[in-house]
Amino acid sequence: MAGVSPSENLDAIQYDAQNSGDKEVLAKLRSEGKLNARERIISLLDSDSFVEIDAFVNHRSYDYNLHLHKSLGDGIVAGHGMLNDRRVVCFSQDKSIFSGSIGEMHAKKIVKILEFAEKSLLPVIAIWDGIGQRPEEGIKSLGPSGEILNILSACSGRVPLISIVLGNLSGVGALAVGLSDFTIMGTSSGKISLSNPDYNRHESEEEINFMEDMATYDARSGIACLLAEDENNALDMASKIISYIPDNMSSNPIIEKNDDPWNRKCHSLDKIINNDQKSPYDVKSVISQVTDKDSFLELFPNYARNLVIGFARLDGYSIGIVANQPNSLSGFLDAKSSIKAARFISFCDCFNLPIISFVDSPGFIPGAIQEWEGIIRDSAKLLFAYSEATVPKLSVIMKKAYGEAYLAMGCKQLGSDYNVSWPSGDIALMDSKWITNTRYDEEISGSGDYEERYGQILNYEMMKFDNPLSAAKKGWLEDIIDPSLTREYLVRALRPLLSKREFTLPKKHSNIPL
Repeated sequence: MAGVSPSENLDAIQYDAQNSGDKEVLAKLRSEGKLNARERIISLLDSDSFVEIDAFVNHRSYDYNLHLHKSLGDGIVAGHGMLNDRRVVCFSQDKSIFSGSIGEMHAKKIVKILEFAEKSLLPVIAIWDGIGQRPEEGIKSLGPSGEILNILSACSGRVPLISIVLGNLSGVGALAVGLSDFTIMGTSSGKISLSNPDYNRHESEEEINFMEDMATYDARSGIACLLAEDENNALDMASKIISYIPDNMSSNPIIEKNDDPWNRKCHSLDKIINNDQKSPYDVKSVISQVTDKDSFLELFPNYARNLVIGFARLDGYSIGIVANQPNSLSGFLDAKSSIKAARFISFCDCFNLPIISFVDSPGFIPGAIQEWEGIIRDSAKLLFAYSEATVPKLSVIMKKAYGEAYLAMGCKQLGSDYNVSWPSGDIALMDSKWITNTRYDEEISGSGDYEERYGQILNYEMMKFDNPLSAAKKGWLEDIIDPSLTREYLVRALRPLLSKREFTLPKKHSNIPL
């Protein structure tokens, strides 16, 4: 261009890179009140902190006349910046360029920023809004798509991976989201499926309605940890999650002190203690009372509601919460709740977050349906996760801790560091009413009237010996505490455990029962 300085050329190219995309698609986004890819990142990060990479990248395919459509950036904005004064790596798919589809250079750009995150040990926030792989590029996009999945797997356990789904996501993007630690989904626009929606013509109207209803989809699939009302809400949720977790596996979470006294009494917890073990209550009220004021962030609230997990703070320290929910299925554990807890415990163990368990469960749900769903394998995942975790593990038995539920919810025998019980705690082999229904072989029982002969004796033995004092005498509990002092006791126990270190024999890796 004669008469035009190099700097003016650069200004024009930079303008094109920052304003690329189909104008009609952008206009539609504006009419729907949505942000474009760049605006989403700018809204997420601290002001003027975004450093972009590969802004001038475009595809190199000539099939289907793609050489006539070479938008700079190739449908993705990527880089790093500050989020609440912490460095994070992020990328956002641009729906206005090839519908946000993943082509060769699009994928390589994602791989490059993820490799940067792995080397610099920084958290990753991925904003997904694409239709999957780019069909016009064919097999050329297939290999680099595999590279995305490979680097995500390499990052797992090293740096936190958070995905935000704000569009119709399918294909390799859906697989990438499945590798994330936490997924936030927009209720109005976020949808995810492994197969391309165009291929799902065989689905019934009921199945289609199920996919459209995000609350139902979330409750059944357990993919999304949080549902967001709109895009800004989704970005805020990602920022909230990041505030509880460290940058990587080698660092510790930030301590946020507050004006909530560490030895504050929890008098409302006294109301939960009564003689009727069946009385339901909301365990979230217990968590809110014990942890720092307004610090509890529940995750996966719609999935496996019989177990509650989430982040909170205790005396300013970030912790992970695992709690039975008596308000749902009477606190029974099942296959889904086991998976829910095991995955969360594993994350906390990766990123140095102490785990506090609140126990009130009569056991695992019995029955053929649960057996068919694989409850043996899935409950083993929960036991494995607790046993493998080397972070500080604390447990409070509130009421029922029967049989396998006692074992699965962070018992002393699985390596828990600090276990206490309220006076209402009931540690037993099983519910006393079930013992009289237990049948043994005729050769062992001696006669068919086993219940009549031995039921009352066994019932009495249960009530006499299986209580908090008996467990404390066996060394299974550190103390029996007044519920109102729960916060104070947990804080006292957590402080020295923050320097806990465990050294185990080397091995390639564990073999969790997947």
